[in-house]
Amino acid sequence: MTKKNSPVMIVNGSMAVRCSFHSLIALLVAALIVGAIYLTAESRQLIVEDDEVVHETSRNDSSSSGCDLFSGKWVFDNETYPLYKEEECTFMSDQLACGKFGRKDLSYQYWRWQPHHCDLPRFNATALLERLRNKRLVFVGDSLNRGQWVSMVCLLEKAIPKGLKSMHNNGSSLITFKAKAYNAKIEFYWAPLLVESNSDDPISHRLPDRIVRAQAIEKHARHWTDADILVFNTYLWWRRRQMKVLWGSFNKSDGIYKKIDMLRSYEMALKTWSDWLEIHVNRTKSQLFFMSVSPTHERAEEWGKSKGGNCYTETEAIFKEGYWGSGTDPKMMLIVETTINELSKRGLKVQIMNITQLSEYRKDGHPSIYRKQWEPLTEEQISNPLSYADCIHWCLPGVPDVWNHLLYASIFNSS
Repeated sequence: MTKKNSPVMIVNGSMAVRCSFHSLIALLVAALIVGAIYLTAESRQLIVEDDEVVHETSRNDSSSSGCDLFSGKWVFDNETYPLYKEEECTFMSDQLACGKFGRKDLSYQYWRWQPHHCDLPRFNATALLERLRNKRLVFVGDSLNRGQWVSMVCLLEKAIPKGLKSMHNNGSSLITFKAKAYNAKIEFYWAPLLVESNSDDPISHRLPDRIVRAQAIEKHARHWTDADILVFNTYLWWRRRQMKVLWGSFNKSDGIYKKIDMLRSYEMALKTWSDWLEIHVNRTKSQLFFMSVSPTHERAEEWGKSKGGNCYTETEAIFKEGYWGSGTDPKMMLIVETTINELSKRGLKVQIMNITQLSEYRKDGHPSIYRKQWEPLTEEQISNPLSYADCIHWCLPGVPDVWNHLLYASIFNSS
């Protein structure tokens, strides 16, 4: 019996092994199918999520979507603008505080810049202060850049508790606003022609005979060598037919002076500036920006008003798309663009903040007669307000806040 039944038992045992093996295979196949279905679903979900992230980034990041932040229109917005109140800015400049000095119509404060094909990110003072933690943001240039610096201080200081902010003027050209909790510095350095000149004194610089050392910048540049973000401008101080250029020192009598066509001397100065940046800037650390021309509004006939007028009494923007005043020199702008393009070829990026066109529309945004007068007005001036209206600088809150809003977006995009 045993011998007869043994083959059967062996066969049954083999069949049992085969059944177990087939069951195991079936289970593995089923597991693989379920796993594949699960992974496919997960992959689809991940793809959907990634698409959402990419879409969100593309929608908000103007650089990835190809959106030109500087092409757009002004929109009246009295709900979200102004971004701060004139009287609440501790460090407001009397040159820019138009409401304080008698301007009644404050509609210039309520205009928001709207790019054509995207939205500006909401200005977040705390986010920018975090970005500036342990860093220096330095504005370098003339009084227009100083106005933009005041605007930035006003925009940021409202997010800083009292006692944790300070302003320091070391008696020279450098003024420092410090956000103590962030160890962040927002500074302005007076250098109206960028290179050395006889107009470098921050107080006594109104000289009839303007002279530049177009190939010397070290005296200024040593003050902002280690800055993390640099914002430059220079334009109005060059606006004359010729500039007197000095080869030599202001302290010695053996220098060589020569009058040179303004465009050529401007080109020389920007070459000196760009060469210094190329050699001294830490490319892994610093972000560089150059503000384009800030336009003036001194000829009312250019926007359809009577000849002889200017920005005095203007309370509305210009709505003619593409309006361009004669106070803006395209040739100077081209020199800036060419200089920065050459720097780019040498591996150093400087972003042009093209605020010219959007500012051209804002004839209503200047102080006009509503600012502190640093010198007593004559009877003739008092009888003719047009004669002393300031159509160069800008009221705050106002247009420079939008420049800084655009700078804010560019700082985060660039990084």
